[in-house]
Parts: sequence; C-alpha cells; structure tokens
Amino acid sequence: MNINKLSIIIPVYNEENTIHKILDKIKEVELINKIEKELIIINDCSSDDTKGAIYRYLQSNSTLPITYFEHKINKGKGAALHTGINMATGEVLVIQDADLEYDPQEYNDLLKPIIMDFADVVYGSRFMGSKPHRVLFFWHTIGNKFLTFLSNMFTNLNLTDMETCYKMFRTEIIKEIKLKENRFGFEPEITAKISKIKGIRIYEVGISYYGRTYEEGKKIGWKDGFKAIWCIFKYRFNF
Repeated sequence: MNINKLSIIIPVYNEENTIHKILDKIKEVELINKIEKELIIINDCSSDDTKGAIYRYLQSNSTLPITYFEHKINKGKGAALHTGINMATGEVLVIQDADLEYDPQEYNDLLKPIIMDFADVVYGSRFMGSKPHRVLFFWHTIGNKFLTFLSNMFTNLNLTDMETCYKMFRTEIIKEIKLKENRFGFEPEITAKISKIKGIRIYEVGISYYGRTYEEGKKIGWKDGFKAIWCIFKYRFNF
C-alpha cells in the first residue's frame, strides 16, 4: 500500500506534565518510506494546565504539523477519538495516548504489515513478543486478558490484547464505521465492528509497555472494566 501520511490521533485529558514529552517523542520518530506525520490533538476539556502546555509547545515547534482541537465539555476518550478520526487526512491513522506508556518509535512496526499489503488493521500487543513491559498490577493484567478472551469469544478473533491503545487503521476503513462509545467502551466497540467487516485483515505486533500507576496519573479503573463487558455483549448482539 502506498502511504504518504500517517495521522496520529492524540486524545488528551489532564496531561500537563506529559503532553510535551510525548510530542517530543513523536517528533523524533522517522517513519519508513519517508512517510509524513500529521498530529491531531484533541483536548477533552482538561481541568489542569494541559491547554497552556500545548500552546507553549505549539509556539516553540511551529514547523511540526499539529492540528489542535478542544472539546468545550468533557466527553470522554472515545468522543475525542471520534473527533480526531473525522479530522484525519492520512491514508493510515494510529491512536496515541498522551501519557508515556507507549513508545512512538514502534509506529514503524505497526506500519509494516499495512505497507506490505498484508493488513488493514494492526493492533500493538503488550502481551506478545520480548519487548520491555513494566511490572505493575496483577488484577489489572487479569482483567485485560479476561476482556480480550470475552471479546474473542464473540468476534471469533484470536487477539492477545484487545484493550491496547496502539491500534492502527487504514483511514478509509475506520471512517466508514459509525462509532457510538464516548468513553473507554471505544476499544471493545471498534474491535467488534471491524470483526464484522467482510475480508478485513487484522494483525498484531508485539510492543513495549511503560505502564504508570494511579499515583502517576493512570485513569482507567474497575468501573471501566464493567462498561467494557457491557459493550462486548452490546456490539455482538447489536442492542
């Protein structure tokens, strides 16, 4: 597949301490085949100084192709992704959290199956391969694996990490999908819906994971896990 531009969708909520660091990491990435980068930042009505941190970064990095958009009220990560997907102009897009848990240097690993025309969608798995993985919460890991297992039961996929942030899509495919979930239900919803596309080619590649604790700013919790279970059933049976 001929790819000229990669759209990088960055939903942001209360990340004043990390947003400039992740943008620096993205800036340093040299994509294969001289693919251009398009950064789309969606500030989901942060209550800290995320907005100020972004504006300061924009002023000192005026040559970096960044599009910035703000939600006037907090709508959730899924809603921020909906906005970013609609704004994307690259042939391929990838989701990038604004924290430092995922390494942008691995974009090329995700791109390769699409460039070689093997894949339409690529998930970055934290649970396969030999790359660094921070040792953190036992029950959080069990929860992720259970949600992936449950999702696989209904989609008939054999993913190892449905809940991963790193999901890369051919843009024309994801733009055709009507997305509804405004919060963390995005992950099971998009997985269920792409699994129903006839002839879709889904790949996984192993990625590193530099997870953070709740004290360091991690936001997803057990309530989001129950919501994910509901979404797995909801989008399997379309009710």
